[in-house]
Amino acid sequence: MSLRILAGESPDEDDIFKWVAGARRSRRGRCHALGGEVAVKPIVVAIVLLGAGMATRMGPNGGHKLLADFDGMPLVRRSALIAINSHAESVTVVVGHRQDDIRKALSDMQLNIVANPDYASGMASSLVTGFVAAGANGVDGVLVMLADMPDVTSSDLNRLITAFQHGKGASIVRAVSQGKHGNPVILPRSLNDAVLRLKGDIGARDLIKASGLPVIEVEIGDAALIDVDTHEAIIAAGGIPADS
Repeated sequence: MSLRILAGESPDEDDIFKWVAGARRSRRGRCHALGGEVAVKPIVVAIVLLGAGMATRMGPNGGHKLLADFDGMPLVRRSALIAINSHAESVTVVVGHRQDDIRKALSDMQLNIVANPDYASGMASSLVTGFVAAGANGVDGVLVMLADMPDVTSSDLNRLITAFQHGKGASIVRAVSQGKHGNPVILPRSLNDAVLRLKGDIGARDLIKASGLPVIEVEIGDAALIDVDTHEAIIAAGGIPADS
């Protein structure tokens, strides 16, 4: 309306009413902002499930550990199901070694699958591949989950996610068992550049040491330390090793 006045026009009663109403709405909006009533963007976490490794400790004819049978399904599918049933925004599975078999085990699931062509170089390349893929969704943190940890539950993942949200998305969150550092971990997006620089067989543990960020530790019991790299470990954890 101010432009009309400058142009020499006289506002009528309707113009004045609309201007006053608009000004009140504008002031209310500013007051809400000052009063902290504006909706706060939720802190969002995506899961990256690492399933690209070569499973060398299973031996040349030992079968793939992620295809071992747990609860009537391949371990990698079971791990993916646990991730999907958590409060995470999305789930991305990184595949590499025997990826056709892994993809088949994950068929019809609501998740993203990305291939790491450099998987033989070590864990770092898979972490980078997954971090980039998950970051495309603009999440605040990436929960890195190893696909060969059968005792981790959706409830465990939710506890980690809740801790990350309580930390305002600015801290690393790490699962522990009686004070012993384990997995999974949540890495905030502030570590993006550091993750992209990783090389070789280096995982999140080395990154955490060098980050300088505060670390929130979440006790999840023995699940934080149990993975299955051998026939014996699979059997001990209640699984049935897959045929080669």
